[in-house]
Amino acid sequence: MKPMLLVNFKTYIEGTGKDAVKLAKLIAKIAKQKKADVVIAVEVADIYSVSRAVKVPVYAQHIDPIEEGAHTGAVLAKDVKENGAKGTLLNHSEKRMKYRDLRKSIEIAKKNKLKTVVCVNNIATLRRVRRFKPDYIAIEPPALIGTGISVSTARPGLIKKAVKAARGIPLLAGAGISNGYDVKRAIELGASGALAASAIVKARDQKAVILDMINALR
Repeated sequence: MKPMLLVNFKTYIEGTGKDAVKLAKLIAKIAKQKKADVVIAVEVADIYSVSRAVKVPVYAQHIDPIEEGAHTGAVLAKDVKENGAKGTLLNHSEKRMKYRDLRKSIEIAKKNKLKTVVCVNNIATLRRVRRFKPDYIAIEPPALIGTGISVSTARPGLIKKAVKAARGIPLLAGAGISNGYDVKRAIELGASGALAASAIVKARDQKAVILDMINALR
């Protein structure tokens, strides 16, 4: 399996609406040139426009543990699928879920043929989530998110433990991933890739940061 880079646009203004499409096109262009595996997670409202503008897989940033029915304001897996999503990010530190809801969302995602990347904040949570059989698990210590201090440099031992605890489920390293070195180090520690957000989306030179991280996937 080739290492993967997942870029979470969050709700940063630089990754919303027309800017989401613009950034997605830049990422897709570089990914194609480098023959790299890259996934982008965008706001629900941007899935349709972004997925039609690029060929890289587009993920929803969340889906709710519900199916069709009376659920005002909820995010329906079937709907994000029909709008072009290929997968979903779940249980991010900014969108924590109860275990029963997380399990249900994973089941519904599988039913709708959506890939799942489940974020966890520690090894204990990882072990519980592993039983739900997501496609990927992302280890993200909350204290490092958005700090510019990467988990792969600040807590390399955590990545090693997480890879072992995942028992074959591909692991992504997230939190503070800021450059190519952080990505390369995560892979050296056994991760199957990395999850990045602000370092790319809010960068003054987005192209340079994208190139740096994608080159590190080799």
